Amino acid sequence: MSFIKPGFCFSCILWITISFHAAQPPNVLFIAIDDLNDWVGCLGGHPQSKTPNLDRLASSGILFTNAHCDAPACNPSRTAVFTGISPHNSGLYRNGQKMREALPDAELLPKTFSKAGYHSSGSGKMLHYFIDAQSWDEYFPPKEAENPFPDTLGPPKRPVSLPRGGPWQYYETDWGSIDATDKEYGGDYSVAEWVGKRLSKKQDKPFFLACGIYRPHEPWFVPKKYFDAFPLDKIQLPPGYRADDLDDLSPVAKNLADNRYFPHIRAQKQWKQGIQGYLASIYFADAMVGLVLDALEKGPHANNTIVALWSDHGWHLGEKEHWQKFTTWRVCSRVPLILRVPKGVPGLASGTQPASCGKPVNLRSLAPTLLQLCGLPPRKVHDGPSLVPLLENPKAEWSHVALTHLHQPGSFGLTEESWRYLRFKDGEEELYNTANDPYEWSNLAGKDKHRQTLRRLRSIAPKRFAKPVEPKVDSLPALQWKPLAKEAKAPPSNPDGGAFDVIFLNHSKGKVQLLWMNGSGGTKPYAVIAPAGLYRQRTRPGAVWMITDAERGAGRSLGYFEVGDRSARAVIPK
Repeated sequence: MSFIKPGFCFSCILWITISFHAAQPPNVLFIAIDDLNDWVGCLGGHPQSKTPNLDRLASSGILFTNAHCDAPACNPSRTAVFTGISPHNSGLYRNGQKMREALPDAELLPKTFSKAGYHSSGSGKMLHYFIDAQSWDEYFPPKEAENPFPDTLGPPKRPVSLPRGGPWQYYETDWGSIDATDKEYGGDYSVAEWVGKRLSKKQDKPFFLACGIYRPHEPWFVPKKYFDAFPLDKIQLPPGYRADDLDDLSPVAKNLADNRYFPHIRAQKQWKQGIQGYLASIYFADAMVGLVLDALEKGPHANNTIVALWSDHGWHLGEKEHWQKFTTWRVCSRVPLILRVPKGVPGLASGTQPASCGKPVNLRSLAPTLLQLCGLPPRKVHDGPSLVPLLENPKAEWSHVALTHLHQPGSFGLTEESWRYLRFKDGEEELYNTANDPYEWSNLAGKDKHRQTLRRLRSIAPKRFAKPVEPKVDSLPALQWKPLAKEAKAPPSNPDGGAFDVIFLNHSKGKVQLLWMNGSGGTKPYAVIAPAGLYRQRTRPGAVWMITDAERGAGRSLGYFEVGDRSARAVIPK
């Protein structure tokens, strides 16, 4: 005899089905692409870009067309993503700082998921050249190595295309094709392959799975077929380039633009070749994303996995007469951001419907967004708003702005839907109406009719900026000590590029004299450093600093250091 009415039976089954689905926490696929600007098909940054896989992901989720990085450099941007904390609150603004020194107790996003019962695994570059083993359950390459890069095929001899222009030049600024298959190339292919295998298998636990694609980060060496897709004679210059673009900017902004790369590239007649290398590297990165998406869609987790794809910052290829990153102009701050959410997740039962959203958002909002989507409790340290309201309705009211912080506290870019406000530490300002001027060609800050807009944007800009947490001396890279014969002199300096600090540490038993070698081979004394003493010296790439004995045979040469392209420690040996 049955005690269940027919109508009740159906309702019961439906309730059981819904409850069972709700009991399955959603997975997270977290894809980061390094140094990718808006040269993506769906963002329209360059007419020749080929990104079919990014475009298909965007067509199935929410594409944020006004998303901005928290800082235009890998380390502070990625730290903000994984901690949910803005640079002006964390004090981490630059690549040369150390995340665990600035935020020793920070709980990173994968750790939060792991503590909630997820299996947190990752592969490739997610943080800035380290893995942070404590935050992951599993990693490829092995997390204990703290090296996120699998073997990658490269040219046997460097440079290939761009000769060194001086000590200021980053060694990786180079490009060229590799005669190899994707599998032979390794690197990002190995990362995508590892991630794809995990997506293809049924998992015992819900997972947070991170995939770090390194290209189009320099150097732009990828398999030849990706270069062949962009014939050099058909390469188009960046649509945002304008020869007189710096004419209405302040001296401090012009100095920010002038990083020597672009003039050197043009002098070497490598502008179009560089663009070709970047487009080829983007096309390759897109293919790797395609491998991952294919594995997800063919595997058992397709209907229960949130996909979040982002890039850490943009990139200049001549716009503002600049090459590289490290600026707050839109070409560098604007990034791809795509979120696809399946139906039935705790924080958005309806899932996402394909759409684009032009509201201003920051990458640090990813952490609170994913926690809310997965039904996990919010964390008080997260200082960005969840994006769930915009995932539900891309045209919803949105009172927030996007902030991008430069390496100096107090220098930032503020983004609304149609306005961008840039401020430098010395008080200089820029104002752009991006609805009418998407390439930021016309600085409106000095126009009387825009005074009210300037006042309004100033009023909502941050007023407090955390002091930068300087890296510990022992964590700085070491300069090579080059000993000298007693009467010998160090070679002359050839200083070139921006200034930074070098820390001199005297590990000898006596006092030493620090002398700068000028371009003619003469010397200029700067300091006497006591035994076990430390001296901080502002200097530039290519500078040569000689060390002499300051007490036993005063003036006797001991050795010298040649400064590279970044802050370092210079240890005077025993």
